[in-house]
Amino acid sequence: MFTLVIISNQTIKMFSTSCHYGLQAMLYIALHSTADRNVDLNQIASEQDIPKHFLSKILQLLVRNKLLISMKGPTGGFRLSRPAEKITLIEIIAAIDGLDVFTQCGIGFKKCSDSNPCPIHHDFKIVRERVKNLFETKTLYQLTRDIENGDSIVNLRKPVVQK
Repeated sequence: MFTLVIISNQTIKMFSTSCHYGLQAMLYIALHSTADRNVDLNQIASEQDIPKHFLSKILQLLVRNKLLISMKGPTGGFRLSRPAEKITLIEIIAAIDGLDVFTQCGIGFKKCSDSNPCPIHHDFKIVRERVKNLFETKTLYQLTRDIENGDSIVNLRKPVVQK
């Protein structure tokens, strides 16, 4: 378990490293796979600088949660289980970290609630709800579209495959 927000070196972190890697891998797969082209685990690990064995466990979790399809063989690899328009970021987060992050205390108290609030509970509840809404409504397609249109960037070593 982890606290909703960890402030370290000027960075605010809501999710586990596994979740960050899962989100990055799903975005990478959405950008690089096609109906007849899977993305190889080694390619994702190398391009995203994610430890291969760690990434393998994350991708299998996403397969078990029906967000990815895994194919074996010479043309094997991973691809999305359904169109990127139909996969929200909250689904990826839920598969890896669960949704407790959107209900936990912002400063880490175990017994924090509307009836027993910590000093920032009511303000932070608003922030949590807005962030949750963002992840519930944002799809992988929206992210890939913004990248392909040049409105957003990602740290990829290889250019995005135009579909």
